[in-house]
Amino acid sequence: MSSATEYVVKVGDKEIVIDEKVLTVLREYLKTPMGLEELAEKLGLESWEEAYEFIKAIPAWILWTPPSMWKYRKEWIARGKSSQ
Repeated sequence: MSSATEYVVKVGDKEIVIDEKVLTVLREYLKTPMGLEELAEKLGLESWEEAYEFIKAIPAWILWTPPSMWKYRKEWIARGKSSQ
């Protein structure tokens, strides 16, 4: 049994699992002039409206976490939860 924490953001009927790949796309969206249409395409969403809802739903601390730090951030949070 895995004790890994998995973060999921719900957009309509879809659930997007936050992983390094998704964070890489989000970093590109934040740092380049990428439109919501392109973001939706890269995340496999139906429309820019779903991409907009995704951006609204994702917590800011996740949005600004570098993809290379994601694995360690999840482990750190899991350790904190298990010690409570």
